[in-house]
Amino acid sequence: MRRKLILSFALVVLISIVGMVGIARYTSAGTVREFMFPGGMISSTELVKSLEAYYQEHLSWQGVESLINSQRGNNQGKGWGYGAAQGGGMMRGNNGMMGQRILLADENRNILYDSDSQAVRLLSNDEIAQSIPLHHNNKVIGYLLLQGGMGFTQADERQLVTRLGQAAIFAGVLAGTVALVIALILANRLQKPVRDLTLAAQNLANGDLDQSVQVVGKDEIGLLGRTFNQMAGSLRKDEQMRKALTADIAHELRNPLAVQRANLEALLDGVYPLNNENILPILEQNQLLTRLVDDLRTLALVDAGQLSLQKIPVAMREFCEHLVEIMQPQARKKGIRIVFEDNFRETSEDDFILGDPHRLEQILGNVLSNAIRYTPIDGQVKILIQGDLKDIIIQVHDSGEGIPEDALPYLFDRFYRVDKSRSRDQGGTGLGLSIARQLAQAHGGNLIAENSPEGGAIFTLRLPKMDKNSSTIN
Repeated sequence: MRRKLILSFALVVLISIVGMVGIARYTSAGTVREFMFPGGMISSTELVKSLEAYYQEHLSWQGVESLINSQRGNNQGKGWGYGAAQGGGMMRGNNGMMGQRILLADENRNILYDSDSQAVRLLSNDEIAQSIPLHHNNKVIGYLLLQGGMGFTQADERQLVTRLGQAAIFAGVLAGTVALVIALILANRLQKPVRDLTLAAQNLANGDLDQSVQVVGKDEIGLLGRTFNQMAGSLRKDEQMRKALTADIAHELRNPLAVQRANLEALLDGVYPLNNENILPILEQNQLLTRLVDDLRTLALVDAGQLSLQKIPVAMREFCEHLVEIMQPQARKKGIRIVFEDNFRETSEDDFILGDPHRLEQILGNVLSNAIRYTPIDGQVKILIQGDLKDIIIQVHDSGEGIPEDALPYLFDRFYRVDKSRSRDQGGTGLGLSIARQLAQAHGGNLIAENSPEGGAIFTLRLPKMDKNSSTIN
């Protein structure tokens, strides 16, 4: 990229120099000639040819004044003129500084035309020495004297163009050198963030996720740098979660497998007799493994967006009453009361949602089991169902100690346990609440947890009501 930028700048500079030199060579000589020399300046070569041709045609100098004045007048049409034509010897503008005097004499030195004077006289010897003889049939027919002004021959023009071209080339080379230095600096400045991004992206592709680039500016490259840093941060977070999840899964699988293996080896070695009492722990560990695999499969389907929900209209009051009946034996076994409160009007039928009954039971079953587990003996778990304009709201409030404040942000993380000492033989896989929230969100709702000011934890499940006219979720 750096080479391309420098070559691009160099090409622009080269084209500029060539164009500048070409234009200078093409226009400078004429421009300088027009600026420096007035229109009254008549080329001696052209005037000599004109005068000799006039004499050849008329065989005398009679009326030659009209020829000279006409040529001077033509030059005045280009924007210059002699003040003498207006009755003075000074020219307009800068012509008075570079005025040209024209004298024409016959072969006898008698002055026939003088642009600056009307006096009758003869050309002096010095003037004759400076004059240009005019010839006809190899005979001298007169003398032309041009005084003052500035001569500008074709050789002078070529020399001027050459010098101007050299100056243009020097200026172009100097400007090109400065431009290339600036191009090199700009190319390095533009290339550095791109080079850093490229190197960081290569390291990221090779597995080094601890990558970030310095972001400077708010242009497209700055936006690209910020986007890269966000992407790298997301990849690092995902990799940490993946490693943590893999370690948690391995840990969760290792314990029941170790229990099963120990019991099986004891049975094979004859340490334990082969009876139902000794086989039951193995079966329980196998059931725990089955639940863990099922939970992991459910989370994998949710993450992939492939969880299939068999949605039907569900009356949530009846559903909750039925679920309470199912959970009552587990609560009574621990000496806990389950209280169900319905804030709907008795005649209201506005409690339907469109959901999968099996997954809904999984959500509320996990929440109720968790509440029963953390409620002390003789405590109670209250279930309250109510509705607003859009949602069905189900709250599960236990009378336990509540959730530690530092644990609230992580409560729905996978394999997270508030009670680190709780063993897995109590039936938990550490995935229940995470699955419950994921299933609630799959239904278009949400599940949150908070502590009650009166004590205990409150889990709130919100599910969107069903539009009975269209049988869809609002």
